[in-house]
Parts: sequence; C-alpha cells; structure tokens
Amino acid sequence: MRITCTYIFVVCLIFSAYGCQQPDIDNDLGAGRPNIVFILADDLGIGDVGVYRDGPIQTPNIDALAQSGVKFTQAYVTHPVCSPSRAGLITGLYQQRHGWEFNAARRDKEYGMSVEVNTIADTLLALGYETGLIGKWHLGHQAKHHPSNRGFKEYFGVLDGGTTYIDSSLPGTSYISANSGLEQTAPTKRPNSIYRNFEEVEIKDYITDVFTNEAVDFIHRKQSRPFFLFLSHITPHTPLQATDKYTKRYSHIKDQRSRIYASMVASLDDSVGRVVQTLEELGLLDNTLLVFASDNGCAGYIEGACSNQPFSGYKRFHHEGGIRIPLIMSWPKTLPKNSTFHDPVISLDLYSTFTAAAGSRGSNTRDSVNLIPFINREAKSSPHDYLYWRSGPTVAIRDGRWKLIRYNKSPLTPNELEKDGRLAAPQNGWSTQSPNGQLTMLYDLDADPSESKNLANAHPEIVKRLENAHQKWASTLTTPIIPGIRSTLAEVDGTTVQLIF
Repeated sequence: MRITCTYIFVVCLIFSAYGCQQPDIDNDLGAGRPNIVFILADDLGIGDVGVYRDGPIQTPNIDALAQSGVKFTQAYVTHPVCSPSRAGLITGLYQQRHGWEFNAARRDKEYGMSVEVNTIADTLLALGYETGLIGKWHLGHQAKHHPSNRGFKEYFGVLDGGTTYIDSSLPGTSYISANSGLEQTAPTKRPNSIYRNFEEVEIKDYITDVFTNEAVDFIHRKQSRPFFLFLSHITPHTPLQATDKYTKRYSHIKDQRSRIYASMVASLDDSVGRVVQTLEELGLLDNTLLVFASDNGCAGYIEGACSNQPFSGYKRFHHEGGIRIPLIMSWPKTLPKNSTFHDPVISLDLYSTFTAAAGSRGSNTRDSVNLIPFINREAKSSPHDYLYWRSGPTVAIRDGRWKLIRYNKSPLTPNELEKDGRLAAPQNGWSTQSPNGQLTMLYDLDADPSESKNLANAHPEIVKRLENAHQKWASTLTTPIIPGIRSTLAEVDGTTVQLIF
C-alpha cells in the first residue's frame, strides 16, 4: 500500500500535539525491518505463567518464548482494569493525558478514546507496515473510534470488553459462573457481536481458537512485507468457558472454577505456540519482534481460580497483583536469548520499542521509552525514574525501590455491593474527592514485593517526596472523558477502602 503525504502529515500533527516525535524512518533498515507481533492476554495472573511461578497451570509455549528472549520481572500496566490499560499501551501515553482514565461501561457506547491522539497502529502504518488487530478492542464503538479508523487496515474481533466464547449448550463445552453469588445459567447467546472490519459476522467455534486461526491467516497473507499484528485475546477473562480439547488436560483439578480457568489459559498458550510455529515455518521468526503480556492482573472475584502470586491484590487494585504483569519479548536477530530484565518498565514502553524497531528515529514519546538499548545493555541507566497511576482519587507512584498508594476510605459495607462485587454509582460517577479521608500505604518493594508491611508512618519523608512527584505529574493531565462509575470495596490494612476504576 502507498502511504500518502497527506496521511503522514496528519499523523505528524497528532504527534506534535501530544509531545511525540514525528515518525522519521531510518531508511538504512529498508526491507530488513522486523515484523512485530503483540499477543495480549486478558486478566491473566502473573502467577499463572509457568516461567514466573511453578503452579498448577502449565504454559510450555509461553515459557519457550521467554527462553528465546527476555523475561521482565518488574513490568507494569497503567491501570488495573482493561480499557484504560489498553488506552495507555496503544498510545504510548498515560491514558490520563488524553482523558481515558476510567473503564468503559455499556452505557458509554457513545464515547471512546480520544481521536486526537495517535495509536501505535497509526504510526506503524505511516512507516509502511501492514497492520491488523484481531480480538478485543474496548476503546469505543462509533465509527470514528473503530479500529479500522485508528490505524488498523484489518480488524476482526469484539468492540466491547468481552463476549461469550461458545454456545455452552453445545456438547463438549464447560461453563461456570465467575463466582457463586451469580446465576449459574450457561450463556448460549453472544451478548457482544464479532465484526470483520465493520461487518457483523457469526462465529460458532470457540472464540480463542477462531482468533488464533485469524492470526495465522494474517501472517500467511502479509508475509511478503513488514507487518504489525496485534492479537488481543479475551481469554482468560470471564465468562469462564472452555471446550473438552482443553478441559481434558486439567481433569485432575477438582474445583470446577479452577479447572475451567486453567483450561482457558491452556487455549491461550496453544495460541502462542501456533503463532510461533507459523512464523518459524515461513522463515519469519528470526526477524520478528514478538511480545507477550497481560492487560492487568487476574480477578479476585473468580474465587481463587487464578493467581497473582507472590503479589497482593487483584484486578481493580493498585497493589502489585493488579498492575504487575507477565511481559516477555523475543527478537532472535537482535535481543539476547534466555535473559532477564529486572528494572521497572511499563506497557507504555511498547510504543517506542515497536516504532524504534520499525526504524523510526526519535521514537520516544513523553511517557514511552525504547527498551531495546536497555535490554542490550547499551544504556546504563534505568528506563524510568518514576512510574505513575491515577484512577479518580486513587493514586500510586513508584521509584526504583519505594511505592506509594492512596485509596479512599469508605463508610460503606460489603452488604451494599451488587452481586458482581461492585457498588452502584451516583448518576454522574464517583467523586474524585476524599470526603472520608484516605488510607496511605508505603511499601519497600526491594524487601517486601508482596506489600505486606505498610511503612508510611515510619518514613514520612519518603511519602512526601513521592506525593510531590505524583502531584507534579498529575498537574499535566486532562479531564476524564467519561466519569468513573465502577468501583468496589476492599479490606486493606484493616480499613474498608473504595477502589474506583
């Protein structure tokens, strides 16, 4: 495809508006530029990946990917729930800079992530890449927010936050509700449609396998020129559904919820294996930058079926269990094999890493850092001085050692939660203020990565330094596009807090 000067000019204007560098390609790379494949899991706990923890779930293909490349031990996302986390990683900017601070809800279908900020697909398309998104989008439904208008030449997937995997009335399928407080009726009708570009399509097979088949087909069709494939899986996000193909592997797990979740992770691992196998068979693997990650930690509301061990907290929490993720990066031609990177990094960094690999000079954005020089030990410093989080009144920040979190205290009780564990929000969303005060937590992540000991009272000077750094960062952010209408209660350090997301 010929990229017009008008398209590149528009992309460059967007870059300038948000503090990004214009995509200046290094022509010396020419046809040698790598393919880029990004596989994203949904609600996958770091403790459920074999290379991070020897647990009950086996992930041989994901583990093999780590052996062929780099495993990150301190990798983070920008938010502990799906939509804002994805808004950060796909733009290379903290999502609060362009207003996508809270999780999208079904009542928000008229809204979407700002169209004034470019995506990684926009940038790679302007650099001459074929671009495709397969799977979950969750950043807007209207035509202007559709992936096909956000840099992806091809799209196949679900625009919402998820959908059913298969009709559970079919033989050879298994289902269980996310938690025992919900209805146990197995889903038979897909609540959110599957689209090929703008056209709705009917899919009857297990959706994880369908997405994988689409990814394999994309690689075959685009193998003659550099491509960017974003395989954005829904699994192992609820609903908890699997087929006999996967559940038979875990028949020894007695708890049904744990068995089905493990089976869903198996389908994800098989998907990674098929993508790697396809690249290898086509002779593309050596010069493909392949990244595997999760969009946040696993969900506590599925009653212990998943694991973020050894970290505390789950999806919705700004504790490590909610925001620290598995991140694996393989590029056999360029990156070291079977290596480990220990410095803190964040999903924002994928933007600059991908654009630098694609040959763009000056690829770093205001928030994103090209990780390749750090992985290859060409850069001697750490990629970031601070990492930041904000979700309404919830704030968090970490440096190389210390992490500060502040949650709103709440006078409410768990009896006021809805069946899915959430609170019913006021019409205009939850306030960003803290009328009942906040719980302040300070953790020494070097000595206490599980965040078991709150040191805020012992180190007020560190609390103050981190608060000042966070306030300076927060002063650069914009007003949220949609209000925060989702929240839940949690007990932290003996205090009831409200997690707004």
